Amino acid sequence: MSVGVVTISSQVVRPAVEETYRNPILFADYSDPDVIRDGANYYLIASSFHFVPGIPILQSTDLVHWTIVGHVVQRLEMDQSYNMIGGNRYGGGVWAPSIRKHEGLFYVYFPTPKEGIFVSTATSIAGPWSAPVAVIDQAGLEDPCPFWDDDGKAYLIHSKVGAGPLILHRMSADGKHVLDEGRVIVEDRENLPVLEGPKIYKRNGYYYIFAPFGGVGTGSQAVLRSRNIYGPYEHRVVLVEGSTDVNGPHQGAYVETPDGEGWFVHFQSRGAHGRIVHLEPVRWQDDWPIIGEAENGATTGEPVPSDPIPGHPSTISQSQPQTSDEFNSEQLSPQWEWNHNPDDAHWSLTARYGYLRLIPMPAEGLLDARNTLTQSMQSNSFEFTVRMDLTGMKTGACTGLAMFEKSASGLEIMQSGNERRLSYFHLPNRTQGPSISQNILQLRVQVDRDEARYSYSLDDGRSFQPLGAATQIKPSWWKGARPALFAYTTESTSSGFVDLDWVHNRPLGNNPF
Repeated sequence: MSVGVVTISSQVVRPAVEETYRNPILFADYSDPDVIRDGANYYLIASSFHFVPGIPILQSTDLVHWTIVGHVVQRLEMDQSYNMIGGNRYGGGVWAPSIRKHEGLFYVYFPTPKEGIFVSTATSIAGPWSAPVAVIDQAGLEDPCPFWDDDGKAYLIHSKVGAGPLILHRMSADGKHVLDEGRVIVEDRENLPVLEGPKIYKRNGYYYIFAPFGGVGTGSQAVLRSRNIYGPYEHRVVLVEGSTDVNGPHQGAYVETPDGEGWFVHFQSRGAHGRIVHLEPVRWQDDWPIIGEAENGATTGEPVPSDPIPGHPSTISQSQPQTSDEFNSEQLSPQWEWNHNPDDAHWSLTARYGYLRLIPMPAEGLLDARNTLTQSMQSNSFEFTVRMDLTGMKTGACTGLAMFEKSASGLEIMQSGNERRLSYFHLPNRTQGPSISQNILQLRVQVDRDEARYSYSLDDGRSFQPLGAATQIKPSWWKGARPALFAYTTESTSSGFVDLDWVHNRPLGNNPF
């Protein structure tokens, strides 16, 4: 933000804030975002895949500054593999969700690719949210979005796994189940290949479908319109990468401010950080939206680097997603998500006040371990440090800090008998570090773009020593890499516990763009 001086009739008045934002508005993996406005607040939800609790909810008053307020789904109970029993659901779980409010009730629809399409409801955005109900009990479906028409009729649109075609169902008025087998309303593999993520709206008598096509990293955004909800639909390509470096700009939500300004929230695929979130202005011409920056006469726009903050607020919000945690509450802070469903008997915030206790369970390695706690990266470059108390460890226990992905890397302490050894790992390889004699240890990862560097402190943070090579991190299972805290055991007998005192996350410099 910058400050200028406003002069009226040669009289100097108080400085005015130049109310601009810079993209991306969220340098974090909130993939497949959907957004609605309810009164003065905006709510954003996103895919969460196999991480639990699922479907993070973010709140904003200006579409630019966000904070995490909760999750829709507390556990995924559709199959035992979500408990990492008899298998796993890496890359499964919650795909692109949608959120709407109808007759005082919030609705969130989401697919799981192997089980079906589900809905959860709440009277308050903070919950409690109802247990998910299967709207369509069928595998292979994706990206649902509900729509209630002016005459009260309810509909559900969705795609299929693999993208396309777009299918429309009549739905019960309460939004809990479909009333028919559905009808294909859009299929154009030549002009709209890999068509998915539909969001349906109505404006000036037209039905609009905002839908991405062309794939995650290279695609664009299309808008389709018709006077009849079943079509036929004409379409325009409304947002492309163009001359920018915002690749694949698409899949998101259209939303309006209270005074009628139009905005489009979408993602960009950004390497290890996953799919980060941008905000584009929308203007309407001849009942077609023009998104982003478009030359005079053009109907296709490009992403903007910056623009005036929606609603032109008189003061600038300081809200941002939570990262650091002192573990001083009886509930986990909302930035945290477990890898698959946790076993609640093996973690605690009350066993020792001010600490998160992890009780290791048997596993062959990190990707098989339960109760691995993660959060999304929120900055292009940052420093993430955890303070650990190892007093309760027993032989066979393994604990540490990782950047969680298919080829996860990090620092791990392993106990064998009375000896503890610190190692650097980058699956499947491992480099031994020093023996650890004390109980208090700090582990740190510094991330810069798609590279992680690890270090540790044996003097409670006064100095840090590097361990392991600079490590490339990558997205996995449709998600960005994540800082993660873990504890598991290679033994079948009791392996004690690990107490985590705090996590401190510090951004390093400004985000690019």
